Amino acid sequence: MVTVPQSTGALRWFKSSYSGGNTTECVEAASLVDGVAVRDSKDSGGGRLVFGGDAWGRFLGGVVRGMGG
Repeated sequence: MVTVPQSTGALRWFKSSYSGGNTTECVEAASLVDGVAVRDSKDSGGGRLVFGGDAWGRFLGGVVRGMGG
């Protein structure tokens, strides 16, 4: 189980370097001790998805493979 801080306001959220400054379809991620939290950048106060480190690693690996890497 992934540990999520009681106050998610203390998380340091970041966007992908592939995100443009004015795009409307963007997600932000924040590192957790044992995973990653993800949220919609247009609704920063809304819900969050939380992924364990292994699941996040598999996701990123799939993205890289899909990009021809």
